[in-house]
Amino acid sequence: MIQLFKNIEGVTTTVDQPENGTWVNILPPFKQEEFTEVAEKLDVPIEFLQDSLDIDERPRYEISDNVKLIVIKTPTENNSFNDSDAFYITIPICIILTHHQIITVNSFENGAIKKFLNTFQNRHPDKRNMMVLKIFEKVTQAFIEYLKEINHRRNILEQRLYEANRNEELFELMRIQKSLVYLVTALRSNELLLIKLERTNILGLTEDEREILNDQIVDMSQALEMANIYTNILSSTLDAFASIIANNQNLVLKRLAGITIILQFPVLVASIYGMNVPIPYQRSAHAFYIPILLALGISILMAWYFVKKKWF
Repeated sequence: MIQLFKNIEGVTTTVDQPENGTWVNILPPFKQEEFTEVAEKLDVPIEFLQDSLDIDERPRYEISDNVKLIVIKTPTENNSFNDSDAFYITIPICIILTHHQIITVNSFENGAIKKFLNTFQNRHPDKRNMMVLKIFEKVTQAFIEYLKEINHRRNILEQRLYEANRNEELFELMRIQKSLVYLVTALRSNELLLIKLERTNILGLTEDEREILNDQIVDMSQALEMANIYTNILSSTLDAFASIIANNQNLVLKRLAGITIILQFPVLVASIYGMNVPIPYQRSAHAFYIPILLALGISILMAWYFVKKKWF
């Protein structure tokens, strides 16, 4: 699906044909005919349009016949039906700068482009560099929002684990850990991309625009630091809960061993008095109660000993 937007006197307007200063936004479902049509009309290498189809495409930039391609990663919710997959993944956004238009190609619908569309009436499409920088800004904001959501979800799951050790919460924490791996990897690649853009200045940025790009690099670095902190916290949490579970297991086994030892003494006394040999007090009127009281006394004594040693 191809969307054509133009800012006319501060109003976002949909147009039918790509004009100068038009933002061309391509969303799924994709059709090869649409790629071919856009490539021919706007004189864009069709490979630039198709790069977004590869979800594992790395952030990079490329120039061909004065047409510039920038690929940057953005986070999105994972719509997979597999319960073991990550909650969030990262997808590429292809930003293509032609002679007169700016083109964005998205393999999935994502929040960064939606936010950019909501503020498009404040943009100046003829200033394509600023358009690119604003997309970078929305991408960074999307990362920060997802990281905050991940941290909030992690806190809730930890609280549930404190109250009851269940496998469901541990599985969800593992899914969060997978999400953080995606986000950290994408943020690191995005940061390197922005640094290269600032160093090479292939966009031909002015001094003011370079300052804005530097601010974006700082924001991206802060988002990466947040992701690393949350990753370390989650790893420490999982290690701590693994130790707690192992400790609880050892404690249960220890208690079971103590109970087994205590029960062995009544069995031993009953076995002795059940032998077919002469035993003391076998002719006594209290011969039934003597082994019972003896076994009960020994068991109470051993239970008191284990409690004193803090086995229970």
